[in-house]
Amino acid sequence: MVNPYHRTMYLMVSPASWNLVTRLGEAQILLPAALMSALWFVWRDRSPRLAAVWLGGILVATLITTASKIAFMGYGLGWAALDFTGVSGHSMFAAAIYPLTGVAITSAMAGLQAARWERLGLVAGVALALVVGLSRVAAGAHSWSEVVLGLLVGGAVTLVAAGAERAPPARHSLWLPLVVFVWLGSASPNAPPSPTHGWVTQLALAISGRSEPYTRADLLARQAGPADSAR
Repeated sequence: MVNPYHRTMYLMVSPASWNLVTRLGEAQILLPAALMSALWFVWRDRSPRLAAVWLGGILVATLITTASKIAFMGYGLGWAALDFTGVSGHSMFAAAIYPLTGVAITSAMAGLQAARWERLGLVAGVALALVVGLSRVAAGAHSWSEVVLGLLVGGAVTLVAAGAERAPPARHSLWLPLVVFVWLGSASPNAPPSPTHGWVTQLALAISGRSEPYTRADLLARQAGPADSAR
């Protein structure tokens, strides 16, 4: 059943389209793209510090996102007033990975002239991350608060990594754009469902000792209070 909160978006874009777009935020799809882009920064762009800061930031953001989900599913720690049950992982990964992947791709394509194109790659990556975040709300997977916080956490990774010392762009090469585009285009519709949510749920239950995870319904029921719940 479609939540009325998201019905307007479904009228604008078909559910199948949103489901395809939202897959572009899955860790199993984005992390290989990030590794390919980091390899470009190290090998062709001579910027190992940028790659290290970027991948380290993605790791920290992943730990923050996972901790927020464990806190809710295992212990019920959420914010009912904002309908918040944990940071949106899809939004976080998209905001942390797409902008700098866009920079790597434009750098690879333009070579010594990359400086004038890299801003376009960064903007395109940010735009794609925003669309992925929007798809999480449209698909009914997350609330706005969860998506916004995910974008902020991922955006912080991009901001810190973009400020890392970097060598001038090196020679151009088309292998990175081709591989990344083929990977994203083929993996998004064909990859099996991501198992990460199930893994985090199992981890939350193992740590908290609960037999069942807390759900969004539990959070909203607590906000309604005993009197309203009894009606």
